[in-house]
Amino acid sequence: MSEHTISELAALTGLSVRTIRYYVAEGLIPSSGMEGPGTRYRAATLARLRLIAKLKDAHQPLAEIRKRLRAMSDQEVQEAVTSGGPGGTGEAERGDSALDYIRLVLNEGKHQPDAAPAAPITPAPDPLEPFERSRWEHVVITPDIEIHIRRPLSRRDIKMVERLLAFAKQLQGEDAP
Repeated sequence: MSEHTISELAALTGLSVRTIRYYVAEGLIPSSGMEGPGTRYRAATLARLRLIAKLKDAHQPLAEIRKRLRAMSDQEVQEAVTSGGPGGTGEAERGDSALDYIRLVLNEGKHQPDAAPAAPITPAPDPLEPFERSRWEHVVITPDIEIHIRRPLSRRDIKMVERLLAFAKQLQGEDAP
């Protein structure tokens, strides 16, 4: 699987580097988990950026695009980009959402006009909804040592940070003359 720098993604999609960073910040594409000039993005990110462009061309708002992308696997995104699937411009798009597309795929070849409609597919609750932007906080332990914390944190992580800070204070007390 190939990987791309953010500059390569920009060149391949026609988007600016700034726009790609904005999409990462808004949760439209996953962060690479790294920062700096050596950051590499998975090939699936390129497909997601291309699908975002298709959906934007179809005048979809970013909030709707985010919801669609969260509901799609990397393979579904790739298929949508190459075949003009959900959100694209091909014939596969007959509904308004990824859920409609899934219903369409599940019911293909099962055309039964007299049959009762299929039971609705209930999407699983999205643990990331509503989308929260993260913010970084830095805690200075000494003039030369600080830790960086991305908020919001889970309860488990909050407890871990509290233990780290208590341990740092304890160490500082031990080093005092």
